Amino acid sequence: MAALAHSLAGGGGRLMRPAALHLTLAFIGSVAPTELAELERIASGIRVPAFDLNLDRLGFWPQRGILWAGCSTRPPPLSALSERLAVALRDAGFAIDPRAGAAQVAHVTLARRVRCASLPRLETPIRWRVDEFALVESHLHASATSYKTLASFPLDEAAAD
Repeated sequence: MAALAHSLAGGGGRLMRPAALHLTLAFIGSVAPTELAELERIASGIRVPAFDLNLDRLGFWPQRGILWAGCSTRPPPLSALSERLAVALRDAGFAIDPRAGAAQVAHVTLARRVRCASLPRLETPIRWRVDEFALVESHLHASATSYKTLASFPLDEAAAD
């Protein structure tokens, strides 16, 4: 995905670092340090089979200059994961930003602040094995956003599709 982003962005914009490539399931904004244990408890209770995400389309949101890769067909386990997580978070009193997350367009941001007149078709889908999800803290900086993984939660390989 990083190589694809580099070839499409043409040296412009800001490429996502390979370690920062992710698909947001739910964005809840700022939380108090005392709420982290509750977030971990919620996430550890989610049971979904591991699955393959086939990124087979490219997209561009010109208003923010975001270049992304997404899937034209959502795998059922991705829908189940995002829905179960959203329900559990709301039940615990957390507010989920409706503009972010897999509930909208399931995508992986490849680059920001790019200009893109047209996009090629992805001739070969990018297969991404999803065998865990994570609680991630993001920090906004003037030049970039940094991400720190606070905890990871395995998906069920025994029930994999």
